[in-house]
Amino acid sequence: MMIESIELENYRNYGQLHMDFSPGTNLLYGDNAQGKTNILEAVYVGCTTRSHRGSKDKEIIRFEKEESHIKLNVKKKDVPYRIDMHLKKNKAKGVAVNGIPIRKASELFGIVNVVFFSPEDLNIIKNGPAERRRFVDMELCQLNRLYVHALIQYNKVIMQRNRLLKELAFHFDYESTLDVWDMQLAAYGSQVIEYRREFIQKLNEIIGGIHATLSGGRENLTVIYEPNTETSDLEHAVKKNRDIDLKLKTTTVGPHRDDLSFIVNGIDIRRFGSQGQQRTAALSLKMAEIELVKYMVKDYPVLLLDDVLSELDGNRQEHLLKGIDKIQTMITCTGLEDFLSHRFQIDRVYRVIEGTVRSENEQEAERNER
Repeated sequence: MMIESIELENYRNYGQLHMDFSPGTNLLYGDNAQGKTNILEAVYVGCTTRSHRGSKDKEIIRFEKEESHIKLNVKKKDVPYRIDMHLKKNKAKGVAVNGIPIRKASELFGIVNVVFFSPEDLNIIKNGPAERRRFVDMELCQLNRLYVHALIQYNKVIMQRNRLLKELAFHFDYESTLDVWDMQLAAYGSQVIEYRREFIQKLNEIIGGIHATLSGGRENLTVIYEPNTETSDLEHAVKKNRDIDLKLKTTTVGPHRDDLSFIVNGIDIRRFGSQGQQRTAALSLKMAEIELVKYMVKDYPVLLLDDVLSELDGNRQEHLLKGIDKIQTMITCTGLEDFLSHRFQIDRVYRVIEGTVRSENEQEAERNER
């Protein structure tokens, strides 16, 4: 699968932009705060409806504008798709695929699978559990539409139940209606837990070998899924914690409180690992994500690398670059010197300056013509 081109209108610092991409490696370079990451973000939003930064639509739209547009021309197994996305400040986004409007985000997931890797991801091991849940959710949503449905419904139940818990301080006679939300929480929450468990099991089949290679055979990595409660106990646990929930006015039990642990040679590196171990495990996680997509959809994802190489040492850089030779990749960096030490094929180079993009391949062609 590949992204052939992107068009942006009023997207962050871009008024108008059109870019064609190579099916190989596309390098975007320039100083900080020029708009490189915004292009990668737009690709990710166009494929998943969400920003990797967690930004809301109104934050993405260009300053003093009311709307923004993203258009992607993509190809999957030689079948072309056109994705049109219309972002609005105060309304839900509109999405069309090949000119046909879609009603649910799940209809877009899976057309193009994308893996986004930024310097922040290197801290996924040591940061809070919310980031680890988000990693699982974003990847699973691209791979499994049933999971998308279960997660959306579960989140709706949690939102409604939490709203009711707050209202009960003034209308305690509504407490009996909690039973309805508890049943739905258990039903959808159980599905979320089982899909996550299956995902981590498949991830472990891949990540061990990758991490062993990265660590020179010195380390064995296993990812452990830590559900807040098991599916068989979920409904009981929710009822058992009702008094606590009423006191705190929030739902304290369920997969919205799940976590992952990363065990290297028997040690939980979230708590006891060195920064080097944590970063190597994070890199293993992202590389395993690529291989998992290939295994499940029988095609490589599009890889977005946002200034990651500057955060990795030479050994980790080499392992990452060796693993992406068959993948359409978009890489941002501050300077071309980042790549001078690598025997690495770069198919298209773009210079990004203050919201303008110029293909240096075109500049080179113009010089050759003269």
